[in-house]
Amino acid sequence: MLNLPHRIRRLEPQSYLVREGDRPERCAVLLSGYAFRHKLTGQGARQILAINIPGDAVDFQNMLLEESDHNVQMLSRGHVAEIPRDAIEDLVFANAQIGRAVLITALVESAVFREWTVNIGRRDSRSRISHLLCEFAYRLAAQKLVTDGTYELPMTQEQLADATGLTPVHVNRVLKGLQREGLIERDRRIVRFSDWSKIRDVADFNPRYLHTHEPSIAFA
Repeated sequence: MLNLPHRIRRLEPQSYLVREGDRPERCAVLLSGYAFRHKLTGQGARQILAINIPGDAVDFQNMLLEESDHNVQMLSRGHVAEIPRDAIEDLVFANAQIGRAVLITALVESAVFREWTVNIGRRDSRSRISHLLCEFAYRLAAQKLVTDGTYELPMTQEQLADATGLTPVHVNRVLKGLQREGLIERDRRIVRFSDWSKIRDVADFNPRYLHTHEPSIAFA
């Protein structure tokens, strides 16, 4: 993989990595910063479908498709390595182990989509927000990107609303409620869990769908 032709790009927040309707020409790996996957309705309403963290390949899903059916944008400033689609395809078809790894990545992304569907469709607002906070913390911890149980959530309340099917006002109310209950500590975008096991219960968070090893870090 390291020998593949690639281009490193520095991108600003809101920069597009993938646009719906485009033919994917490159596969991007997120080296730093955060990105989000989303779709727009015909009236322009946005639904955020997933968050990408450093180390994620953001568009393996489009590798064998002729047209992208969704958008991927940067949440924050960051760097990506863009690899030509043909080079990735050649490597995957030539190396069974690489092909297996790419397939596993796509299957895990599908598992995350299923969990997000359940989150929006069947959990109340308190659990939805808590679940998103738990997932983000767990994934960052698995990549050793959490320090002393504290992490930065690079999302505005509007973006949290678009990820959970709520309004920004409702998101603000839920976050304040979680703070009053002593479940989270928050300073702007810095989040810390006061009681990890309790907020996992509130969130109905079972990390099985992430298919990764339990991170060793304690969140509280």
